[in-house]
Parts: sequence; C-alpha cells; structure tokens
Amino acid sequence: MKLHEYQAKAFLKEYGIPVPEGSVAETPEEARKVAARIGFPVMVKAQVLVGGRGKAGGVKRAAGPAEAEARARDILGMKIKGIDVRKVLVVRAVEIASEYYVSLAVDRTARAVQCIASASGGMEIEEVAAKEPDRIVRFTMDPDAGLAREKNQDALTRAFETRTLAEQVGSIVQGKSVLSR
Repeated sequence: MKLHEYQAKAFLKEYGIPVPEGSVAETPEEARKVAARIGFPVMVKAQVLVGGRGKAGGVKRAAGPAEAEARARDILGMKIKGIDVRKVLVVRAVEIASEYYVSLAVDRTARAVQCIASASGGMEIEEVAAKEPDRIVRFTMDPDAGLAREKNQDALTRAFETRTLAEQVGSIVQGKSVLSR
C-alpha cells in the first residue's frame, strides 16, 4: 500500500500516535490559509509517492504566511523523479533533537510482523543499512502481544540504547501517547 505523507499522518493520528498539526493544500493560497490557522513556523512538503523530496527541493520551511504561500508556489507543479507535485502538506515545524527509524511490515514467510528499528533514523536509513547494518535491529513480533513483550523491549533497547527510549518508541508504535510523561 502506498500512502502520501498527509494520508499516513491522518491514519497515525486516528490511532493515537502524535503527529504535528497540519493540512494538505492544492494551491499556494490554501497553503497560506493552513499556515495562518496552525501558526508558524511551518514546513511545506511536496506530496508525491517517491522518496527524496527534501533533496529535490520539495520540502521547505516558512516563517510567515507570505513565505508559506511562496514556498507552496515553488513546490506545486515541480517534478520530483518525474512525478508532478499537485499537493503540498503544510505542517507546524518542530525542533528535531534526533531522528529514529521504526517500521512494521508483514513477513509473509514467517507469518508474523517484522519490526525494523534504528537510532540512526532520518532520510538516509537506506545508507545506514548499506554502510552500518549493525545499527539496524530486526525482529519478528506477535501482533497480538505488540511491542510490550519483554523480548521485543529487549530488541528495541538494542536499537535505541536505553530502556527509557525503547519504552517510548514502543508506546508510540502501539498508539499510546508518551507526551504526558
């Protein structure tokens, strides 16, 4: 299944996973209105079903309404890896102290869910996998037990180096807010 970022964020939010506030826009004027509603600064992000949006110039920060509109005007209509950008996601910018990577995928062979986790997250996870595969932890999990099981928390601790961070990641992945801690 392929989802645009705005669709994935709506899905995550529905299940209690914290995501920055924002909305999709199809025109620069709509982007300005979204940005004015949610506050500044914001990120204006191309919505295309390919990676590398940031490196292609499809993700830009805006400090005010006019700048959000201008950034959307720059991004809408551009091509990223041959795909036309027809929508942008305008989200409240957040300060990022560090980035992590977690994915859950169905392992059809094992008939289980595989969790892939790394403290070396961000846009370059493929590069981390190629150059430092030991920085990525993979394990199968029982979807009914989720990440709360002791062996899964042990695996997450190997990935994220501290039990506290592993527990926070497990809570977020399971849709439990850790923001009140």
